[in-house]
Amino acid sequence: MAISLHHIVIDAHDLPGLARFWADVLGWEILSEREREVVIGTEPGAPIGICFMPVTDVKSVKNRLHLDLTPGAAPGEREAEIERVVALGARRVDVGQTGTESWTVLADPEGNEFCVVRAKRTLIE
Repeated sequence: MAISLHHIVIDAHDLPGLARFWADVLGWEILSEREREVVIGTEPGAPIGICFMPVTDVKSVKNRLHLDLTPGAAPGEREAEIERVVALGARRVDVGQTGTESWTVLADPEGNEFCVVRAKRTLIE
């Protein structure tokens, strides 16, 4: 393989605050904190992380890219995780759902949408 995914970059106004939110949601840690870049991941040697970079404009439309999170498979775990993430500062978002979806749309403290999907064993199952 010649190239691999390194970071997912999220534009932010409050880099440390948004990084702390996502680190808490994912159970990750802040690996590097600079004025114009905050990086989170599972550990310093992790191959993939999330990088928060400064932006001056205000978010005005639905994300073109969002994260999908999956909970464990225990009964009620999905709902419990949604409530945990909401307690951390997320909010529920309506993007036109019908109510029959197997996913719930939330937004982080800066309005970036993400989904909590049904439990999955693999990327395609």
